[in-house]
Amino acid sequence: MYSLVGRRALYITETAVMTALLIVLQAVTRPAGQYVTGMCVNAVLALSALAVGLWSGVTVALLSPFFAFLLGIGPQLFPIVPSIAVGNLVFVLLLALLAGGREDVPLWRLGSAWFAAAFAKYIVLYLLVVKLLCAVLPLREQQAAMFTVMFSYPQLVTALAGGGIAVLLTPLIRRALRR
Repeated sequence: MYSLVGRRALYITETAVMTALLIVLQAVTRPAGQYVTGMCVNAVLALSALAVGLWSGVTVALLSPFFAFLLGIGPQLFPIVPSIAVGNLVFVLLLALLAGGREDVPLWRLGSAWFAAAFAKYIVLYLLVVKLLCAVLPLREQQAAMFTVMFSYPQLVTALAGGGIAVLLTPLIRRALRR
């Protein structure tokens, strides 16, 4: 079908498309707020990992918060950006490793991976941003309160919603990619 070079080129292209899609969705949904943007981001992260592959998910997860920061989307406090990258990374790693990359993954396993990944992302972001960074960074009380809200339960809600969308779309995208 494809040579090794052709498969690698296709994989890089699919990862680039996922990254571009994520950036566009972040920019377009920014006015709609954290829930809509977060849901879209998590859907693309999960699709990258489930439909394209683990390393695609890792790449998109690590790049997305830095692009968002450069585009003025999300928190404009740079020390938070790597924490978001770590949360994204945990999300895609757990999702891909627990769900597996095959099409014949049982629904219970896919569902369990989705919930575990969403919950782990929420916990990681809460601990890194709310418990660590809000305690050590010289933030005004109002900023700390805003970050506490942003990086608590909304992270779980958006990861669950975005992951759910990805779980539904992954079979269609895999079929379209003929994987």
